Amino acid sequence: MKHTLVPVILCGGSGTRLWPLSRETYPKQFLALAGEHTMLQDTALRLQGLPDSVHLAAPVLVCNAEHRFLVAGQLAAVQVHNARILLEPLGRNTAPALTLAALQARADGADPILLAMPADHVVTDRAALHTAVLHALEVAAQGAMVTFGIVADRPETGYGYIQQGAAHAHGAYRVASFAEKPDADTARQYIASGNYLWNSGLFMVRASVWLKALEDCRPDILQACTQAMDCAVRDLDFVRPDAAAFTACPSDSIDYAVMERLPARPELGIPACVLPLQAGWSDLGAWDALWDVSARDANNNATVGDTVLHDCADSLVLASSRLVAGVGLNNIVVIETPDAVLVVEKGQTQSVKHIVAHLKAQGHKLANTHRKTHRPWGWYDSIDSGERFQVKRIVVNPGATLSLQMHHHRAEHWVVVRGTAEVTNGERTFLLGENESTFIPLGHVHRLANPGKVPLEIIEVQSGSYLGEDDIVRLSDEFDPKATSPKCIGF
Repeated sequence: MKHTLVPVILCGGSGTRLWPLSRETYPKQFLALAGEHTMLQDTALRLQGLPDSVHLAAPVLVCNAEHRFLVAGQLAAVQVHNARILLEPLGRNTAPALTLAALQARADGADPILLAMPADHVVTDRAALHTAVLHALEVAAQGAMVTFGIVADRPETGYGYIQQGAAHAHGAYRVASFAEKPDADTARQYIASGNYLWNSGLFMVRASVWLKALEDCRPDILQACTQAMDCAVRDLDFVRPDAAAFTACPSDSIDYAVMERLPARPELGIPACVLPLQAGWSDLGAWDALWDVSARDANNNATVGDTVLHDCADSLVLASSRLVAGVGLNNIVVIETPDAVLVVEKGQTQSVKHIVAHLKAQGHKLANTHRKTHRPWGWYDSIDSGERFQVKRIVVNPGATLSLQMHHHRAEHWVVVRGTAEVTNGERTFLLGENESTFIPLGHVHRLANPGKVPLEIIEVQSGSYLGEDDIVRLSDEFDPKATSPKCIGF
């Protein structure tokens, strides 16, 4: 029998333990940490190549509304088309996210099998994953809920564990119990027993089965999500669940809401099963996990970017914007970005989240945002600033247009470095080529667009009494037709 499989990609993580590279406005799933593609792109491509016995449907993605253009742009860049992108007005954990996806699948008139995959995991052995998916499909098709348990190779204290029970079918086992992240001694006992697996956070279940389980285990989540989807609206290529209804939804994970309850509820007729998986899996939860999956030199060092090491061992050094040199480092992680540097002992990388919490408590913007800011039309980098001036490097994607806008407190100079700019400046609209410039006086209505087929790069020099991003009066914005100052969806 040919099964229909819908990948459900969960994009809601914030990746605070991978700060300063991962931040709330541009978290780890949008970064290329373990290859040429971003983690989101790798996830979207992961199931390609399944045999013809599986109908692989277009994916459903559930993401933060603020990340919608990042998601759409990264999917388009790897030729993943027709995805349904569901926009959460705020995070409510994985159980509500999977419920939105299941309700969307049922609204489309189908009852497919769903494979929930976090967008921030690494799988290096795609063939092994495909084999496991084919086995899990047979189990899920019979009405079970399947999770994938990673065959553990060390007593890891950063993961939850699943205890295997009796054999079920197609290589799967009944779940005997779930265990929280253990201490080191308990983790060693789990590994020695031979019947504990790491909890991967990957789940497979038919849409109707998930909704049935949720109706019994967490009807409050089902009710809130149903109301949110009943009142959902389309926005460009996105689906927006009703914000008020979804905000009222309790926050819970797939594990806690349903999976851990099923073994004690046999009357539901939904077996909880675990399928062992050996596919080079990592959740890249912290910098030591990136060191684990990276190529390393003869001294066990992993390096990224422009780096020079002398007498270093067992270390990770990542350079984003400049040369980073290390001498005598042992078991150390160094992460350099244009606006922050992290140095941490490799065994302490789980604690990086405390640095982020400290920065947030101080109101420090670098806890959440990068110097380089991504927008639907491209990005800008604030490369210098001082009293009454600011310099930005702006890159506009081919065919993209910024909002029609004006400023009350600043004037701007634009110099084209690469590409062709279409400029609206007051009553005039004209083209600028490389090495050409224009001056936009304070109060002038203006717009920047890229009519060409290559990225447009300009240098913008702002001058005035106030240079904040909220000094933008938007007269029109293709990314948000209702946008008015000071909402900053465009630029």
